[in-house]
Amino acid sequence: MPYTYRLTTTIPASPEEIYQAWLDSLGHSEMTGGEAMMSDEVGAEVSAWGGYISGRNLELIPGERIVQSWRTSEFADEHEDSILTVVLQEVDDGTLLTLEHANVPDEQKSYEEGGWQSNYFEPMVVYFTERRQEVAEPAAPEAPQKSGPKASPKRAAKKPAKKAAKPPAKRSTKSARKTRRAAGAKSKRTAARAKAAPKKSKSKSKGAARRIAAVRKRAKPAARKSGRGKRK
Repeated sequence: MPYTYRLTTTIPASPEEIYQAWLDSLGHSEMTGGEAMMSDEVGAEVSAWGGYISGRNLELIPGERIVQSWRTSEFADEHEDSILTVVLQEVDDGTLLTLEHANVPDEQKSYEEGGWQSNYFEPMVVYFTERRQEVAEPAAPEAPQKSGPKASPKRAAKKPAKKAAKPPAKRSTKSARKTRRAAGAKSKRTAARAKAAPKKSKSKSKGAARRIAAVRKRAKPAARKSGRGKRK
Protein backbone atom coordinates (compact mmCIF):
# COMPACT_ATOMS: atom_id res chain seq x y z
CA MET A 1 0.00 0.00 0.00
CA PRO A 2 1.45 3.50 -0.90
CA TYR A 3 2.50 5.73 1.97
CA THR A 4 3.49 9.38 2.65
CA TYR A 5 6.40 10.81 4.62
CA ARG A 6 7.77 14.26 5.43
CA LEU A 7 11.35 15.54 5.79
CA THR A 8 12.76 18.95 6.78
CA THR A 9 16.16 20.59 6.43
CA THR A 10 17.71 24.05 6.46
CA ILE A 11 19.50 25.26 3.31
CA PRO A 12 21.87 28.29 3.43
CA ALA A 13 20.10 30.13 0.62
CA SER A 14 17.02 32.28 0.07
CA PRO A 15 13.70 30.67 -0.99
CA GLU A 16 13.99 32.38 -4.38
CA GLU A 17 17.49 30.94 -4.97
CA ILE A 18 16.33 27.40 -4.16
CA TYR A 19 13.20 27.77 -6.29
CA GLN A 20 15.16 28.97 -9.31
CA ALA A 21 17.89 26.33 -8.95
CA TRP A 22 15.38 23.49 -8.56
CA LEU A 23 13.52 24.40 -11.76
CA ASP A 24 16.63 25.17 -13.84
CA SER A 25 18.31 22.33 -15.73
CA LEU A 26 21.87 23.57 -15.10
CA GLY A 27 21.12 24.70 -11.54
CA HIS A 28 19.46 21.40 -10.60
CA SER A 29 22.37 19.44 -12.12
CA GLU A 30 25.01 21.43 -10.25
CA MET A 31 22.99 21.42 -7.05
CA THR A 32 22.61 17.62 -6.91
CA GLY A 33 25.50 16.34 -9.04
CA GLY A 34 23.18 14.44 -11.38
CA GLU A 35 22.09 15.46 -14.90
CA ALA A 36 18.64 17.07 -14.91
CA MET A 37 16.12 18.48 -17.37
CA MET A 38 13.89 21.00 -15.64
CA SER A 39 11.41 23.74 -16.50
CA ASP A 40 9.63 26.57 -14.67
CA GLU A 41 6.34 26.07 -16.58
CA VAL A 42 3.33 24.22 -15.20
CA GLY A 43 2.62 21.03 -17.15
CA ALA A 44 6.19 20.70 -18.50
CA GLU A 45 7.95 17.34 -18.25
CA VAL A 46 10.97 17.11 -15.97
CA SER A 47 13.69 14.55 -15.19
CA ALA A 48 16.60 14.19 -12.75
CA TRP A 49 19.63 12.00 -12.12
CA GLY A 50 20.15 11.14 -15.77
CA GLY A 51 16.56 9.95 -16.30
CA TYR A 52 16.34 7.83 -13.15
CA ILE A 53 13.57 10.20 -12.03
CA SER A 54 10.89 11.53 -14.41
CA GLY A 55 7.74 13.54 -13.87
CA ARG A 56 5.84 16.73 -14.57
CA ASN A 57 5.29 20.17 -12.98
CA LEU A 58 1.85 20.24 -11.30
CA GLU A 59 1.89 23.48 -9.30
CA LEU A 60 4.45 26.30 -9.06
CA ILE A 61 4.41 29.31 -6.73
CA PRO A 62 7.67 31.30 -7.20
CA GLY A 63 9.79 31.34 -4.06
CA GLU A 64 7.23 29.39 -2.03
CA ARG A 65 6.02 26.06 -3.39
CA ILE A 66 6.92 23.38 -5.98
CA VAL A 67 4.64 20.41 -6.69
CA GLN A 68 5.78 17.70 -9.12
CA SER A 69 4.84 14.16 -10.04
CA TRP A 70 7.81 11.83 -9.55
CA ARG A 71 8.41 8.34 -10.81
CA THR A 72 11.67 6.39 -10.63
CA SER A 73 12.86 3.63 -12.93
CA GLU A 74 12.17 1.19 -10.05
CA PHE A 75 8.41 1.84 -10.17
CA ALA A 76 6.41 -1.06 -11.59
CA ASP A 77 3.79 -0.53 -14.27
CA GLU A 78 0.98 -0.90 -11.74
CA HIS A 79 2.46 1.84 -9.52
CA GLU A 80 1.01 5.30 -9.87
CA ASP A 81 3.21 8.39 -9.93
CA SER A 82 4.27 9.69 -6.54
CA ILE A 83 3.63 13.34 -5.66
CA LEU A 84 6.46 15.55 -4.41
CA THR A 85 5.70 18.82 -2.64
CA VAL A 86 8.52 21.23 -1.68
CA VAL A 87 7.62 24.15 0.61
CA LEU A 88 10.15 26.98 1.11
CA GLN A 89 10.05 29.20 4.20
CA GLU A 90 12.62 31.90 4.98
CA VAL A 91 14.43 31.63 8.33
CA ASP A 92 17.46 33.28 9.96
CA ASP A 93 19.97 30.74 8.64
CA GLY A 94 18.50 30.62 5.12
CA THR A 95 15.46 28.60 4.13
CA LEU A 96 13.52 25.90 5.93
CA LEU A 97 12.76 23.31 3.26
CA THR A 98 9.87 20.96 3.99
CA LEU A 99 9.56 18.00 1.62
CA GLU A 100 6.46 15.85 1.51
CA HIS A 101 6.56 12.71 -0.63
CA ALA A 102 3.16 11.09 -1.13
CA ASN A 103 1.89 7.95 -2.90
CA VAL A 104 5.23 6.18 -2.58
CA PRO A 105 5.16 2.39 -3.15
CA ASP A 106 5.25 0.62 0.22
CA GLU A 107 8.32 -1.47 -0.63
CA GLN A 108 10.41 1.57 -1.66
CA LYS A 109 11.48 3.18 1.61
CA SER A 110 15.09 3.99 0.68
CA TYR A 111 14.07 7.54 -0.31
CA GLU A 112 12.92 8.28 3.23
CA GLU A 113 15.75 6.36 4.89
CA GLY A 114 18.67 8.46 3.67
CA GLY A 115 18.01 8.79 -0.07
CA TRP A 116 16.87 12.40 0.03
CA GLN A 117 19.57 13.39 2.53
CA SER A 118 22.50 11.98 0.53
CA ASN A 119 21.24 12.82 -2.97
CA TYR A 120 19.62 16.25 -2.37
CA PHE A 121 19.89 17.88 1.04
CA GLU A 122 23.63 17.42 1.69
CA PRO A 123 24.75 18.37 -1.88
CA MET A 124 22.42 21.39 -1.77
CA VAL A 125 24.02 22.66 1.45
CA VAL A 126 27.50 22.37 -0.08
CA TYR A 127 26.39 24.01 -3.34
CA PHE A 128 24.78 27.09 -1.79
CA THR A 129 27.51 27.47 0.86
CA GLU A 130 30.15 27.67 -1.88
CA ARG A 131 28.02 30.19 -3.78
CA ARG A 132 27.78 32.42 -0.72
CA GLN A 133 31.54 32.24 -0.18
CA GLU A 134 32.18 33.24 -3.81
CA VAL A 135 29.93 36.27 -3.42
CA ALA A 136 31.46 37.24 -0.05
CA GLU A 137 35.08 36.98 -1.23
CA PRO A 138 36.44 40.41 -2.27
CA ALA A 139 37.79 40.76 -5.75
CA ALA A 140 41.54 40.45 -6.09
CA PRO A 141 43.21 43.89 -6.16
CA GLU A 142 44.42 45.00 -9.52
CA ALA A 143 48.13 45.21 -10.14
CA PRO A 144 49.43 48.77 -9.56
CA GLN A 145 49.92 50.63 -12.77
CA LYS A 146 53.19 52.25 -13.56
CA SER A 147 53.30 56.00 -13.15
CA GLY A 148 53.32 58.18 -16.17
CA PRO A 149 50.71 58.95 -18.80
CA LYS A 150 49.82 56.20 -21.18
CA ALA A 151 48.57 56.91 -24.61
CA SER A 152 45.17 55.40 -25.24
CA PRO A 153 44.85 52.92 -28.10
CA LYS A 154 42.65 55.34 -30.03
CA ARG A 155 45.12 58.19 -29.76
CA ALA A 156 48.00 55.90 -30.56
CA ALA A 157 46.18 54.73 -33.66
CA LYS A 158 45.54 58.29 -34.83
CA LYS A 159 49.17 59.39 -34.47
CA PRO A 160 50.68 59.92 -37.93
CA ALA A 161 53.63 57.85 -38.87
CA LYS A 162 57.02 59.52 -38.48
CA LYS A 163 58.25 61.28 -41.59
CA ALA A 164 60.91 59.40 -43.42
CA ALA A 165 64.35 60.95 -43.23
CA LYS A 166 65.14 63.17 -46.19
CA PRO A 167 67.48 61.59 -48.68
CA PRO A 168 71.04 62.83 -48.33
CA ALA A 169 71.12 63.79 -52.01
CA LYS A 170 69.71 67.28 -51.38
CA ARG A 171 72.11 68.05 -48.57
CA SER A 172 75.04 66.60 -50.50
CA THR A 173 74.12 68.87 -53.41
CA LYS A 174 74.51 71.94 -51.24
CA SER A 175 77.72 70.68 -49.74
CA ALA A 176 78.94 69.72 -53.20
CA ARG A 177 78.27 73.22 -54.42
CA LYS A 178 80.23 74.67 -51.53
CA THR A 179 83.01 72.16 -52.17
CA ARG A 180 83.10 73.00 -55.85
CA ARG A 181 83.15 76.73 -55.12
CA ALA A 182 85.99 76.28 -52.62
CA ALA A 183 87.88 74.05 -55.07
CA GLY A 184 87.38 76.63 -57.86
CA ALA A 185 88.67 79.44 -55.70
CA LYS A 186 91.64 77.37 -54.64
CA SER A 187 92.44 76.41 -58.21
CA LYS A 188 92.28 80.07 -59.23
CA ARG A 189 94.70 81.01 -56.48
CA THR A 190 96.97 78.15 -57.45
CA ALA A 191 96.87 79.19 -61.11
CA ALA A 192 97.64 82.80 -60.20
CA ARG A 193 100.63 81.68 -58.18
CA ALA A 194 101.75 79.43 -60.96
CA LYS A 195 101.58 82.31 -63.47
CA ALA A 196 103.44 84.63 -61.14
CA ALA A 197 106.27 82.17 -60.58
CA PRO A 198 107.47 81.98 -64.22
CA LYS A 199 107.54 85.76 -64.51
CA LYS A 200 109.89 86.01 -61.58
CA SER A 201 112.13 83.27 -62.95
CA LYS A 202 112.19 84.93 -66.36
CA SER A 203 113.11 88.27 -64.85
CA LYS A 204 115.81 86.60 -62.83
CA SER A 205 117.15 84.77 -65.85
CA LYS A 206 117.10 87.98 -67.93
CA GLY A 207 119.04 89.85 -65.24
CA ALA A 208 121.58 87.07 -65.02
CA ALA A 209 121.97 87.03 -68.78
CA ARG A 210 122.55 90.78 -68.83
CA ARG A 211 125.19 90.47 -66.14
CA ILE A 212 126.90 87.67 -68.04
CA ALA A 213 126.82 89.72 -71.26
CA ALA A 214 128.29 92.74 -69.46
CA VAL A 215 131.11 90.61 -68.09
CA ARG A 216 131.79 89.24 -71.53
CA LYS A 217 131.92 92.72 -73.00
CA ARG A 218 134.39 93.77 -70.38
CA ALA A 219 136.55 90.72 -71.00
CA LYS A 220 136.65 91.05 -74.80
CA PRO A 221 138.65 94.33 -75.03
CA ALA A 222 141.33 92.94 -72.76
CA ALA A 223 141.65 89.92 -74.94
CA ARG A 224 141.91 92.05 -78.02
CA LYS A 225 144.59 94.21 -76.47
CA SER A 226 146.60 91.17 -75.47
CA GLY A 227 146.32 89.80 -78.91
CA ARG A 228 147.53 92.98 -80.57
CA GLY A 229 150.64 92.98 -78.46
CA LYS A 230 151.61 89.47 -79.51
CA ARG A 231 151.36 90.34 -83.21
CA LYS A 232 154.02 93.10 -82.94
